[in-house]
Amino acid sequence: MKVSEKERNKLIVEHAQLVKYAALRIIVRVPPNIQLDELISAGTMGLIDAIDKFDESKDVQFKTYAEFRIRGAILDELRALDWVPRTVRQKATLVSKTYAKLERELNRPVEDEEMAEELDITVDEFYKMLRDAAGISIVNFEDLGGSDKDGDDRDIYDCLADTNSNDPETEIKLKQIREIIAETIDTLPEKEKILISLYYYEELNMKEIGEVMGITESRVSQLHSKAALRLRARLLDTLG
Repeated sequence: MKVSEKERNKLIVEHAQLVKYAALRIIVRVPPNIQLDELISAGTMGLIDAIDKFDESKDVQFKTYAEFRIRGAILDELRALDWVPRTVRQKATLVSKTYAKLERELNRPVEDEEMAEELDITVDEFYKMLRDAAGISIVNFEDLGGSDKDGDDRDIYDCLADTNSNDPETEIKLKQIREIIAETIDTLPEKEKILISLYYYEELNMKEIGEVMGITESRVSQLHSKAALRLRARLLDTLG
């Protein structure tokens, strides 16, 4: 999108709320040492990038494209900060693989007690692993052998939001992922299914979801981690 500096500044002001909204949704899933201002700054750069790269000839709204770029820029900033310790990533991968193994064997969602037994830990220790994994993305597209059109790795939900792909191979992969996510969400336990719907589709925050479901924010976070790791397990198992 070719615009003057004055028009660009106007667009930045008009869409600043998108940046704040994205930053507030992500900040609840990162450690306290990460500042909201850092995420807003990164998101603003994503918004500027969206303004510069938006192609009006494509069948996509600017707001949709901007949201994709804003969230991607914030996640890029978090990756640059390397805020998730390697041990946490390893534990999240272990939990995902264990979910995949047990759910293949049992052909149903696995209970917490079954996960703890398989991992040879207590249920409380399993819950701690879920808390530690709260900020882990469901899966990065590069984990599935792909990248977005600029070569950056993106959280899977950003890839799904990208309706502007010109790469047939990428689009086929995205179609597969969309179908698997939809199928997997249908197999989740009812509370996790509701949470995923409220968080990713209704776009409520953790506090609002807790009020709707009548549970604490920490319980919402735990359910989100379980649902995310189940989805991650199914995606990696099917497409990895």
